Parts: sequence; structure tokens; C-alpha cells
Amino acid sequence: MADWTCELAWGVGHTHYSIPEIPIHSFVNLAWVIPAAIAFGLSARLFAETGHAISAFFKKTVAYPPLRPVIGGTLVALIVYFSGTTTYIGLGIPRIVEAFETPLPWYDWLVKTGLTGLTLGSGFKGGEVTPIFFTGATLGNALSTWIPLPLALLAGMGFVGVFSGATNTPMACTVMGMELFGYESGIFLGLACLVAYFFSGGGSIYASQNLGWKGKLP
Repeated sequence: MADWTCELAWGVGHTHYSIPEIPIHSFVNLAWVIPAAIAFGLSARLFAETGHAISAFFKKTVAYPPLRPVIGGTLVALIVYFSGTTTYIGLGIPRIVEAFETPLPWYDWLVKTGLTGLTLGSGFKGGEVTPIFFTGATLGNALSTWIPLPLALLAGMGFVGVFSGATNTPMACTVMGMELFGYESGIFLGLACLVAYFFSGGGSIYASQNLGWKGKLP
């Protein structure tokens, strides 16, 4: 009902992502999903731990809470100014769309992880979800250099795989991926989400969801 209200009643459309090529479900193709998904899980862990570590650092070094986002925001502004690009701030949806269409710089996902961690860790609230989509899609895009699967499929697997690992929700992310990209990619997306979930460690972007038992899995 919420979807219909936004799209039909108010005319607020959604961003459409496309995976035009789905390879056959062969053992070799599915096997290539595993190293990609491991990378997605480790990226999810890095994303979560970066934010928590920066938050702990600010709490330890800046006693006055309102000053923390002032410092963090200033640092982000300086980084953007001296780098000369605004690609890595905001939601980054245009870059996510590009990740499904054309090769991008390999470091996109890493820069987005760092800047988002700095922003949230210094006290700004909200805005984890779409940056994680950005991180995952651009990491999948970068992996297309080494993994012989279609670029758009890798971007889609990263899109949902990193989110699965960062939030510990592999089933929900698999369903979300099929809603976004089509059920034809479901086997690849589901495997990516499951493996990323197991390799993301026992943490989460949500501190109250810390699953210590999961971090002890082999």
C-alpha cells in the first residue's frame, strides 16, 4: 500500500536497476559467487566496524557531544573540497546506477565506507542504508575485473550482499534483490547474501543487534 501510494497517488517513482544478462546456473558460475560474496561479507564488516570505531574515538576524545558532528562535518567538507569531487557524498544513487552499467574506479566502495563511517561516527544520525547499497554495488563492479560474471550481476549481488552482512538479514535481502532485479537472478543473489552473512562477523551496523555467537562460527 505504501508503494502504491507513493508511485501511483503521488507520482514519486523509484530508481530502477537492471541486470540484463543472467548466466546459466552451472557449477562454475555459482562457484564464482563464493569469493565475491566473501568480499561482500568482509566489506560489510569493515563498514560496520568503521562507524563504531570512529564513534568510540570521538566519544573518547571529544567530551562535549554537540562538538563531535561539527568536527566530523568539517573534516568531510575539507575532504570533499580538496578531492574536488562530490561523488561520495549524499545518497550516491547516480553512482549506484553507473555501477550496473560501466566499469568504475576500484576504490569507490572504500572511499564511501570511510566517509560514511566518519559522518555517522561523528554523531550524524541516519543514512546507513543507501550508502551500503553504494558500497556493495561499486565493490561488485570492481570485482568484475577478476570474476568472470556479468558486471551488472556482480553489482546487484554486492548491492544486497553487503547489506545482508551489515544487517544480518540474508533472507530479507534475497527477497529484496529479487524484487529489485528480477527473480531470474534469485539463485545468485541468495547465495551471495547467505555467504556474505556468514563472513561478516558477529557485528552489525545496529549496535543493539550485536550477534556475538555468529562471530564465533568457523
